[in-house]
Amino acid sequence: MGDAAPEEVVLLEIEPEKQNTKIDFYYCARDLGIRICCVTEVVKVGKQLFYKTDGGALQRIKRIYNRVIFDELSQRTDLSLSFSFEEELDVYWVGHPNWFFRVSKYLLPDLKGPYFIETDRLSALETLPEDLENYVLKPLFSFSGAGVVFHVTPEAIAAVKDPENYILQKKVHYKPLIQALEGQVKAEVRMLFLWPAGQSQATPVANLVRLSRGEMIGVKFNKDKDWVGGSIGLFEK
Repeated sequence: MGDAAPEEVVLLEIEPEKQNTKIDFYYCARDLGIRICCVTEVVKVGKQLFYKTDGGALQRIKRIYNRVIFDELSQRTDLSLSFSFEEELDVYWVGHPNWFFRVSKYLLPDLKGPYFIETDRLSALETLPEDLENYVLKPLFSFSGAGVVFHVTPEAIAAVKDPENYILQKKVHYKPLIQALEGQVKAEVRMLFLWPAGQSQATPVANLVRLSRGEMIGVKFNKDKDWVGGSIGLFEK
């Protein structure tokens, strides 16, 4: 929210009512009083952005809680936008679109060290690993597990028409460690950092523990399973 009034803040998404995370949006609207906007509803006037209120008036947007995933946006050629995420606009972004390009799968091949997963651009590999069963094939620009080949074969790699847009990544084998009523559950811990204005670095404020009984973490891989979803982790000192 920052220093903006609730009516000046929008949660921006692509067809938000069709997203798997829509319940989160509705809670934001209820608890914060902000508007949920589809990218097609935003009106650009000069360098400023607006949305139409229920009464039909134009309301200035000063702050955007940005939920747009650019992989999805690039695929939606049917959408008509009055603005571009790449242009300079008189609006404050939370978080700024540039962060998507700074922190994404595109960077993974360049991150080396004991805490990073072994990752190579498919186009940079002169020879393929003999143990392909220990790797996953991922498109650089996708989300929510779309296009990921979990059981990699030489045929699957040969079928890739644009290897410069794919990575080959060593598999991470999640250890089922939480005992549920039926079977065990895998867990992935994600940290939420906030970076207040004026501070030199981000501060961790909360965690999200994603629970899974499928081959991968995520909603689409756990649709027919229970004891999965989002939770929070409590840590003993």
